[in-house]
Amino acid sequence: MAIYPQLILDALKTVRYPGTGQDIVSAGMVEDDIRIDGMKVTFSLITQKANDPFIKSIVKMAEQAILTYADKDIDIKGNISIKSKQPPRPALPDLLPNVKNIIAVASGKGGVGKSTICANLAVALTQKGYKVGLLDADIFGPSVPKMFGVEDESVALEKKEGRDLIIPIESYGVKMLSIGFFVKKEDAVVWRGAMASNALKQLISDADWGELDYFLIDFPPGTSDIHLTIVQTIPITGAVIVSTPQEVALADARKGISMFTNDKVNVPILGLVENMAWFTPAELPENRYYIFGKDGGKRLAEENNFALLGQIPIVQSIREGGDDGAPVALNTKSITGMAFSELADNVIKAVKKRNQELGKTKIVKVKQ
Repeated sequence: MAIYPQLILDALKTVRYPGTGQDIVSAGMVEDDIRIDGMKVTFSLITQKANDPFIKSIVKMAEQAILTYADKDIDIKGNISIKSKQPPRPALPDLLPNVKNIIAVASGKGGVGKSTICANLAVALTQKGYKVGLLDADIFGPSVPKMFGVEDESVALEKKEGRDLIIPIESYGVKMLSIGFFVKKEDAVVWRGAMASNALKQLISDADWGELDYFLIDFPPGTSDIHLTIVQTIPITGAVIVSTPQEVALADARKGISMFTNDKVNVPILGLVENMAWFTPAELPENRYYIFGKDGGKRLAEENNFALLGQIPIVQSIREGGDDGAPVALNTKSITGMAFSELADNVIKAVKKRNQELGKTKIVKVKQ
């Protein structure tokens, strides 16, 4: 049987691009470079994006279609090359060349106010004149859009150096991205781990973060593949661990510390933040009630020879600020505003100390 280009094209018309349902020939994905040498066939597929998540599946479907509809003896496997209309993203670890410091804000468990600390730390840093970015890495429970009052904002794409880049939303001087900008706020994100990890990689590497002094990453609670994805994608300068004072929270905080400091990950700990350190009624600003115990986070920091970066009290305005989309750190004259300003100062000192004493962080290479 004679093999000719139209026979190959007719077979490829049976392959449909996932999502659009259009066949790859009509979609213009088959390059006009079909070469036939006896039974050997070679050609190229063109993708719109350099990292098209469907391309491997399409190659396999194209190979099978040619063997099924053209000739089962055609030598096609391994002979389909990929071209992209868009330049590839920068290679690891240079995804964020204009970002000076990348800080993980993490906790061993949920409910300790990690996102609140992260959001207010970001605002406090911007008020000190720094360029700050914030990535909400909690794919399954994004809260940053709510805390900054930008839940209804939609992100835009901008072509830069041939690449389509996501433009972060900016609020109170903080550039931010969250999966919450891409899904309805009332919808649950029900994804397998690989989908969540890929989405996170896109928010990091396919966005125009520009120049940043500090890039804060609000990690999800616990220790998961999301955490591994991040440390394998970008070099973390250091981690800030958030905990509340009671023992059950401190036990989980120890696990969070262990994850960053184990010899495979080896991310420096910048220090600890003790959140909900005490309750102070607005009408009695001098009073302190240690609802969750006293100085638990302080003791944990001392045990591990880490800096205690801050003790943040429970004050009604913190909760109100988060719910209303106006972080309390905006009010620098309030008790909580001053607490977050001091936290920002201590983080700046800790990062400076870390950069003076340690070499440039490398991305983690974890062998499965």
